[in-house]
Amino acid sequence: MSPILVVENVTKKYGGLVAVNDVSFSVMSGEILSVIGPNGAGKSTMFKLISSFVRTTSGQVLFKGKRISNLTPHVVARLGVVRTFQETTIFRSMTVRENIVVSHHLRSKASLFGFFIGSAVAKADERAFGESADDIIEFLGLQSIRDELASNLPQGHLRALGMAIGLATNPSVLLLDEPFAGMNHDETMHMVTLVKRLRDERGVTVLLVEHDMPAVMKISDRIVVINFGEKIAEGIPSEIQSNEKVIEAYLGSEDDAIGL
Repeated sequence: MSPILVVENVTKKYGGLVAVNDVSFSVMSGEILSVIGPNGAGKSTMFKLISSFVRTTSGQVLFKGKRISNLTPHVVARLGVVRTFQETTIFRSMTVRENIVVSHHLRSKASLFGFFIGSAVAKADERAFGESADDIIEFLGLQSIRDELASNLPQGHLRALGMAIGLATNPSVLLLDEPFAGMNHDETMHMVTLVKRLRDERGVTVLLVEHDMPAVMKISDRIVVINFGEKIAEGIPSEIQSNEKVIEAYLGSEDDAIGL
């Protein structure tokens, strides 16, 4: 198995503040890898660096052997590295299906003018996007809410819609930003199943940042731990649970904060 994504000696400084300090790790093709750490550890900054929403101070991010760091975010997304957000990409006045259809436009063959005049290419895009949206709705089990306004959805369905929006872009690597946030246990376990199916049945490599440690331990093939902007551990879940540096980083939290 070869790495599809490589973070190589990445550093991000904001003036005198070092948010991420010389961090390196690889994500293997077909893997579910989680990035964890205490609040303020630098996890979110790392996600922004990988998806090129912020520029690196030094180091680089490689996707399939080519540098993607410091490109524009939409170019990185077109290449296949797509970041989902908690709720900001959802149009609450649109239905679930409409949200998913709109999300396909990153893959448009027609120009904006083509969509305006209803060109043949634009009409072909619209048909393809509709068919793909219906496929994603079926895959994620969202048929019962396909025509529901996003503003009416509970937290669990909002997270599933966020995943559907990401899936609409046809990603090779999907970066999930706290996909289990605000969910109860049953909703979390359902989302864990969906993420695993995304990898197993769609071949999508998954990189996620998450605070729900029991879910992380259940879903992850490997885990990278960041504290004060530095990588302090990397390994399979059982190794992370027993790592003294990780336990020390989480001191002050309850034992089950790291799945112990």
